[in-house]
Amino acid sequence: MYSRITDFQGFERQALRRGVNVQRIDNAPVPVEGSSWDVAFKFRGKDRNLKAIITRLNEPTENRLYTAANGLDGVTQIELVPLSRNRTRIAVSLELSPQSLSARLLLQSLKLAKNSLSRRFGMRVTDFAEDVEKFHRKGA
Repeated sequence: MYSRITDFQGFERQALRRGVNVQRIDNAPVPVEGSSWDVAFKFRGKDRNLKAIITRLNEPTENRLYTAANGLDGVTQIELVPLSRNRTRIAVSLELSPQSLSARLLLQSLKLAKNSLSRRFGMRVTDFAEDVEKFHRKGA
């Protein structure tokens, strides 16, 4: 499972297919702690730029990614907890902190829609986990 959550090239391809411009900054042959990307996309009708940096790769249990976008900093943490030989729990958390007034206002509007956003985020994580499970059942 760890190989699937560290498939950064696959994530880059998915983003490119969705019209997101992704540019890897470092020259490491494979992503390592400190690897980073510049990402450009449209959100709510405006062009947005995001910088993402891997701050922790602790195989086989944890990844941490720092992001900074338009005054809004974030830390995404993915933890894998083995429950048995064939079962692993995936825990994904996202912590956002505003660095500007406009980011503070955006975060406030996100808090108003927290239940809906949390439900959608949970569904996306569940879909990803199910895809990983299908991939491993095929023996790939």
